[in-house]
Amino acid sequence: MKRKDLIILLWVSLGTAMFFFLFFNAEKSIYNFLVTLLLSMMYSFVIGVGNGVINDFLDRKFPWSEATRTRAALTIVSLLISNFILVYFCNYMNYVVIQKVATPEEFFSKKYAVSNWFMINIALLISAFLHARGFMEELKKTSKKEVVEQKLIAKSANAQFESLKNQLDPHFLFNSLNVLSSLIDENPQQAQKFTSSMSKIYRYVLEQKDKELVTVEDEVEFAKTYCDLLKTRFEDSVDFIFEVNKEDYRKYVVPLSLQLLLENCIKHNFATSSKPLIIKIFSEQDTLCIENNLQVREQIKESSGIGLANIVQRYSLLTKRNVFIEKSDDYFKVKLPVLATKPNTINMEPEDKDRAYERAQKRVKEIKGFYGNLISYCIVIPFLILLNLLTDPKHIWFYFPMLGWGIGLAAHGASVFAIGKNWEDRKIREILEKQNQQ
Repeated sequence: MKRKDLIILLWVSLGTAMFFFLFFNAEKSIYNFLVTLLLSMMYSFVIGVGNGVINDFLDRKFPWSEATRTRAALTIVSLLISNFILVYFCNYMNYVVIQKVATPEEFFSKKYAVSNWFMINIALLISAFLHARGFMEELKKTSKKEVVEQKLIAKSANAQFESLKNQLDPHFLFNSLNVLSSLIDENPQQAQKFTSSMSKIYRYVLEQKDKELVTVEDEVEFAKTYCDLLKTRFEDSVDFIFEVNKEDYRKYVVPLSLQLLLENCIKHNFATSSKPLIIKIFSEQDTLCIENNLQVREQIKESSGIGLANIVQRYSLLTKRNVFIEKSDDYFKVKLPVLATKPNTINMEPEDKDRAYERAQKRVKEIKGFYGNLISYCIVIPFLILLNLLTDPKHIWFYFPMLGWGIGLAAHGASVFAIGKNWEDRKIREILEKQNQQ
């Protein structure tokens, strides 16, 4: 529990002690006040800390946002079992050990059953409040998380748009078509091979444009095809070296990142037969590197840097690992992080997101309704018990509303957490399937 919660329990103990001392204590003395305060602190801290520890444990193991049904069922079971044990422990310490007004045999007899049951309901009220507050705090955190995720979706959409613009580079397409046009007359067989390579490249572009990650193997194979195309264009002016570790093939990188970096190498460096541009793609620790010897081409206008910035932005949406850039007088190197697993990302159409939000909103209302019912039960039933015992203790009637409402509360909890809408959805699917088979 947090320090703030312990301070709250201390104030609750003091307030409870003052209430019982002023209204239920015949002899007003410092000794009686200290005894009352001691008892109040025992009840408050044992029940409060006990429920707080259970709540913190369930928060770690079964968060509301990830395992709502399991958490709700465990919360209800833990409320009943833990408060039963904690209240009996506190009452035993109070009546048998501290005040010594009852023997152990008397304490576990019917004589103290009503008192124990009354205290259990009070404890259920306190613990239900704690768990409901934990649920509301988790709900706020989830809402904030959804806002952040929506912002990430917007950034991802913008990054994908920029990526698409770079993937279908008109300049590359124009140059490739010019090379193809000249090859048709000079070398028809080479032109056919060139056309086949171009079709593979654009097929890969169309297949991978909506993906956030692809395997290193797919990206390297695509890069080799793309390099064959560049080799046809530049012949001996460009040379490519691939030294990628086989164990990295099943890992993941951002799609079409190598194509953008290869295009940057060609765009920003000159290449001749006497001074060939050497581009090397290789593995280095947990990165996929692309390095070229630096032969800077004179630029008519300054480069916009969209391609490299696009890769950096897409990686920032998927992982905390950074894209590293090394530049010296002799070479230029870019290191792309290689991811062992795919991170959890959100890829939903706007309509799916709207429907998911509506379902989540409805679900939250159902859970809030149940906890409102539970808190009302824990407030009203102890009041009815107290009213019954003060007005007519010989005729016990509080069992009827307690049991009736309790059965209704159990049914409400079952409908929200145990059965819920899944049962309805399954029945609807079964009926639709039967109708389709007829």
